[in-house]
Amino acid sequence: MKVILPLAGKGTRLLPLTKRVPKPLVRVAGRPVMDYVMETLGGLDLDELIVITGHLKDVVEKYIVEQYDVAARFVEQKTLDGTAGAVNLARPYVDGPVLIVFVDTLIEADLSLIRTSKADGVIWAKEVDDYRRFGVIVTDPEGYMTRIVEKPDTPISRLANVGFYFIRDWRMLFEGIAEVMRRPPGKGGEFYLTDAFQYMVDQGRKLRVAEATGWYDCGKVDTLLETNRHLLENGRARVHAPGPGCTIRPPVYVADGVTLLDATIGPNVTVEAGSAVRGSTIVNSILGRNVRVERSTVRDSLVGDDQVIVDRSLVRSVLDAGELAPAS
Repeated sequence: MKVILPLAGKGTRLLPLTKRVPKPLVRVAGRPVMDYVMETLGGLDLDELIVITGHLKDVVEKYIVEQYDVAARFVEQKTLDGTAGAVNLARPYVDGPVLIVFVDTLIEADLSLIRTSKADGVIWAKEVDDYRRFGVIVTDPEGYMTRIVEKPDTPISRLANVGFYFIRDWRMLFEGIAEVMRRPPGKGGEFYLTDAFQYMVDQGRKLRVAEATGWYDCGKVDTLLETNRHLLENGRARVHAPGPGCTIRPPVYVADGVTLLDATIGPNVTVEAGSAVRGSTIVNSILGRNVRVERSTVRDSLVGDDQVIVDRSLVRSVLDAGELAPAS
């Protein structure tokens, strides 16, 4: 089976960090987001990754080739025309059932359905309370999709589309994408993959909706920090003996080679290798590699590699390459 990985997006909600770091390689709990996604796929027999690149494509390609033991093909999405446009670029290379994974989210799910379900496809979803924020999936009594509705005003469904799909009838998928792209584009000049799924259903295909047991967004600062907390609480926490005067409030991840002196760390904090925190408080934040924090407070924030924070307070912000922006 081949896997399509659309990675062309710019990750604007994590600026300025994503000027330098591709969104799939943003680190959470000590690892790039994409590593967790590939770990989820580890039990599957993968023939090839078809990676749709764009922003910082050379960085993405280098990382995938060096880190993952699976064949990879890279296709650049030169025009950011939406999720359907991205997946359509993989069309010449798909010759069988295919998995489509958007790697700015982590999911926990039963992927055995890929082998056992006889449906034309499987769409994973997660029940949410704030249904107005998401595309939600409406199902029939047997659990098959009837329609997808973007950000509904009324609770017609609470099953949010999580961006993880297995499509057995790949020919009908690409027929649907072609039909979508013959129509006028939607908001922002984009064509949506979900419209192609709707086309499949309208043509009589059966798309089973399976509920993900976990869904963790890494696309903006507050949800990235929530995902950091989840990972720390479920096996990623670690800390070596801190220096004198330190208070550790779990869960935290402190990499090897970190200096902590007279510091309060946590809860929900990741500090990457080579960093030093002295006389400071870090709460609900991620500090990159080789960061120096002195006599400061960092709270609810994301700090990139090699940054220096001295005698200041950083709250709900993103700092990278000397550029500071409020968390969006």
